Amino acid sequence: MNRGDRERPRPSRLRGWGGVTAMAVACVLTAALALLPLQRVSDATLGIHDDGPRGPAAAEPARAESCERPEASRARPSRTGGPTLKRIKSRTDKPRKLIVGIDQNSYRWGYRDPATGSLEGFDTDLVRAIAADLMGDPEAVVFRAIPTNRRVQAIDSGEVDMVVRTMTITCDRIREVAFSTAYFETGQQLLVPKGSPITGHDASLKGRRVCAAAGSTALAELEAESHGADISTTVPNQLDCLVRLQLGEVDAVVTDSALAAGQAAQDPMVELVGEPFTEEFYGVAMHKDAKDLVARVNQVLVEYRKDGWERSYGKWLKAGLGKSPGPPPATYRD
Repeated sequence: MNRGDRERPRPSRLRGWGGVTAMAVACVLTAALALLPLQRVSDATLGIHDDGPRGPAAAEPARAESCERPEASRARPSRTGGPTLKRIKSRTDKPRKLIVGIDQNSYRWGYRDPATGSLEGFDTDLVRAIAADLMGDPEAVVFRAIPTNRRVQAIDSGEVDMVVRTMTITCDRIREVAFSTAYFETGQQLLVPKGSPITGHDASLKGRRVCAAAGSTALAELEAESHGADISTTVPNQLDCLVRLQLGEVDAVVTDSALAAGQAAQDPMVELVGEPFTEEFYGVAMHKDAKDLVARVNQVLVEYRKDGWERSYGKWLKAGLGKSPGPPPATYRD
């Protein structure tokens, strides 16, 4: 794969936080997060008071996309406004805020802090940086919790303006939505109970019950090469797989290694095994016809890579992922 001007190291094997602190985190977060509503955040303090579909303003015809490099964005950075952003800013029947689909269940990425009720995490930091640039205020955001299996639908229907939710850029998805340049690199990995005989994405999966979220790249990879695993268990959200694992209903979870690090932090009795067996990139997803908005978000990411990305990584991810690999380089399709 063409990776741009520089080679980046493969993600190293991830690790959770053990000890008393991790156990406390596990108890609090599993109780507070696992049972949160999956359809929508309703806490007014988070600005969630907006309903109803909104179609895209731009009308650029869809094109056939090359898939040699799905992470290459179709819009170069631009500070110029366009019809999509104009529509967002001129809403009369809705709050004049950016409406963003997020996760509230992924520790360290997008989760509701049980002590404060606020949404926190690496993805949430990025949302606020985008809102600060597009709307002039990092808090000018309506957060909407979207399950893994509804991310594309929420964008296509106009329920949200964009999704920032550890969403992997794939060949199939670029036919349905438009992505920003990549803001994080990851790969699929196995999460299992400590002491499990499963050693990775290999023959040790034969006959084992494996969980993945519906609509996820994890499920697609398992369906392509299961190694004899039983993959009948699918759930709306990745965290639901962790709950199944804790209850002994499945033997392993396949998910993005970056997400799995957060799950391992919630439960010190589980661990990651094997190496990441795919190379994937997260992007900000928007409507496929909103090229003007994609270009503006790509400009935000140009600036965010210079400083904000490292600050957020240090705050949320360094403890679990180790030394920062830096953000992936921006690549473009045209």
